[in-house]
Amino acid sequence: MDTPGWLVGGAVRDRLLGRPTTDYDVAIIGEPRTLARKLARSASGHAFALSEGFGAWRVVARDHSWQVDLLRVLGDSIEADLALRDLTVNALAEPLLQGDLIDPFGGLEDLRRRRLRMVSAGAFASDPLRVLRVARLACELRFSVERETAAAARGQARGLASVAPERVFSELKRTLGAADAVSGIRLMDELEVTDVVLPELVKLRGVEQSRFHHLDVHLHTLAVLQEAIDLERDPEAALGADAAEIDRYLSAPLADDLTRWQALRWGALLHDVAKPQTRAITPEGRVTFMGHDAAGAETARAVLSRLRASSRLIEHVAGLVINHLRLGFLVAQRPLSRRTIYRYLSACAPVGVDVTVLSVADRLATRGDRSDEAIARHLEVARQMAGEALSWAAAPPRPPVRGDQIARALGVKPGPQLGHILAELEEASFAEEIGSAQEAIDRARQLLGADG
Repeated sequence: MDTPGWLVGGAVRDRLLGRPTTDYDVAIIGEPRTLARKLARSASGHAFALSEGFGAWRVVARDHSWQVDLLRVLGDSIEADLALRDLTVNALAEPLLQGDLIDPFGGLEDLRRRRLRMVSAGAFASDPLRVLRVARLACELRFSVERETAAAARGQARGLASVAPERVFSELKRTLGAADAVSGIRLMDELEVTDVVLPELVKLRGVEQSRFHHLDVHLHTLAVLQEAIDLERDPEAALGADAAEIDRYLSAPLADDLTRWQALRWGALLHDVAKPQTRAITPEGRVTFMGHDAAGAETARAVLSRLRASSRLIEHVAGLVINHLRLGFLVAQRPLSRRTIYRYLSACAPVGVDVTVLSVADRLATRGDRSDEAIARHLEVARQMAGEALSWAAAPPRPPVRGDQIARALGVKPGPQLGHILAELEEASFAEEIGSAQEAIDRARQLLGADG
């Protein structure tokens, strides 16, 4: 490479920390386009412009196993470029040809001390997204934030309102996906970031619950999020024999670069989001939150729409929120009939596995009166239902006959009546009450007679 260039930013930081990375930023003097195309040709990759204004180019491997962003050096030297960066641990540069690591702001010492410190007091004003990035990096790296840096970041938190929602969502996804996500949310609170990007969570603070809860809604939400993270780390302890299959299912990609496990964290964060506006006290003094599941689903849609999430993720999380209470209602109905199982899975589809696991996280985080007994009963039902939900996801049930067969055999015209008959036949088949096509037609004839 003839063009002077430096590996900069997170790639240098992560290498020094021993963290794997497949995302590299390279600052060069000159025009990135020619070098990007040359790199793409030599690596059989693909090059394209990222930013016309700044002249940035990206090269992506053919198998998407790595990417390199080529950027112009800003200012008249690499040191001037590093002075424009946010944190000292990101203001490091490693020459691509030869030479010593460039560390003009003490980033190496901050790495050693595991702390985040700003390069300059103006770092957050130039790009308020950096305030949220502080919280994200702190929980990803498990670093502390220097006091002056936290104060400067807090002072610019309101600027996040002007940042493109897609950029905010990108940082939030990584914050919520971190191993220590709960500390990331707490730091967002301390930096007054939550007030701007997720004000719905702020409203949960101080909302007291019934005697079956030991925490207010805000702290309970964080506890559910932590339980969801713990279930991902060790599903077997709570989910039993199907834990490995549940983990495989929830580890699959869903949408917006998130797995189903990661989307479950969004469900945990938003599952009780409508409790403040639905809180009431009965004449007997009992605290209720009637309808917070349905209202919460609408709020979840609004939050994720505001962040420009995909429609698939929006509907998935809304499905988690609106159905998160269903399993708890079944605990008193043990042993569960086949029809009860069917109706639960039919109502929850296509999030039956996911919401069953979310209900476990919710139950484990609820430790008020008689909680040990309640948790044991809930886990018993959840383990049974999780296995059923996995089977449903692999092969959703169908009636043993098609609609056209019913129509020909019984003279039923296409329409709501035929749809009702098919739904009943599907449920009866799942309940193992009918098995053959003839039994299905006989049951359909009975249903027609009852309707007549």
